[in-house]
Amino acid sequence: MWKQSSLMQFVVVTLVILVLGLFEWWQPLGLSVSTLTGGILTFNTLTRIGILTIVVVGLNLLMGYAGQVSLGQAAFYGIGAYTSAILTTRAELFGFPSAVAAAWWWPWLLIGVGAAFTALFAYLVGKPILRLKGHYLAMATLGLGIMVYILLRENIGFRASVLNLTGGFDGIFDIPRLRIGAFVLWPIERYYFLVWGIALCALALAHNIANSRVGRALRALHGSDIAAEMVGIDTADYKLRVFVLSAVYASVAGSLYAHFQAAVSPTPFHFLGSLGFVVMAAVGGMRSIWGAPLGVGIILFIQDLLRAKGDRLLAGIGNEAEPVVFGLVLILIMIFLPNGIASIRHRHPVHHSGGGA
Repeated sequence: MWKQSSLMQFVVVTLVILVLGLFEWWQPLGLSVSTLTGGILTFNTLTRIGILTIVVVGLNLLMGYAGQVSLGQAAFYGIGAYTSAILTTRAELFGFPSAVAAAWWWPWLLIGVGAAFTALFAYLVGKPILRLKGHYLAMATLGLGIMVYILLRENIGFRASVLNLTGGFDGIFDIPRLRIGAFVLWPIERYYFLVWGIALCALALAHNIANSRVGRALRALHGSDIAAEMVGIDTADYKLRVFVLSAVYASVAGSLYAHFQAAVSPTPFHFLGSLGFVVMAAVGGMRSIWGAPLGVGIILFIQDLLRAKGDRLLAGIGNEAEPVVFGLVLILIMIFLPNGIASIRHRHPVHHSGGGA
């Protein structure tokens, strides 16, 4: 169900994405987003914002709407990335003919396979851990994320000389670009529009869920498990559903990341990656679907700004600049905008009306 204001927001976001992409691609009068921002905001950054938006909007549904804490979202992101990476570069290990592995549709199929595998994994681990609440749930998801990271880093326990699946610390290289027939979705200008097309679909789906009967049940669940159960909501079922959905979102984003980078390594799927997703969600606004691209955009812009200008802006801090700045940003957001930057537009002055009985 789309209200007129929500539809206008979606149209405006779509137009902004389209204009930014075309402006950077065509570069009229030699100008581009990159040159106008001193090389800080590039096509690479804009594409990464789209990929991470998919992860964070799923996390918003889980944490912002259902109230279930997750510190392991990078694990599902990594499962999607490595599923695509392994089965496109090492398909022969699983008995797939080389003709199938070379087909243009094979990587697209694997995005779906990765999402299905991630959904099954999330379902199996979600049933026991979602019985926990509060910091116990946070610690359980943290442990899940660390476990998946170690498995990816340690080649899932196999010796590389016997069976090299994940490539260990080095990761996997030469991941093919996505294509449709003979049309390759690269250079990055093409991939940008693909990523944001999928991101907009993810945002639209999340918006429909948030404004449906399921969304109302999730908000009731966030408010109180007991109260939700008393009005007939199966809290365990809804927790598991939204947990699996958020994992699928992260998996699809992970597959897009693998084909974007043409390589994967365990580093982005560490605990710090999950923590970064939580910071992005908090900055943008966990209880807003549109907070996802806003939070991701702000954090990535600050990150790239620090990497480009950090030596001059924060002399003496060195490699610790990013954690210091992100910690400060998060503290300020929690103090002044606990519902995120997206909540600013919902703030209205309170009017008191007089009158007596």
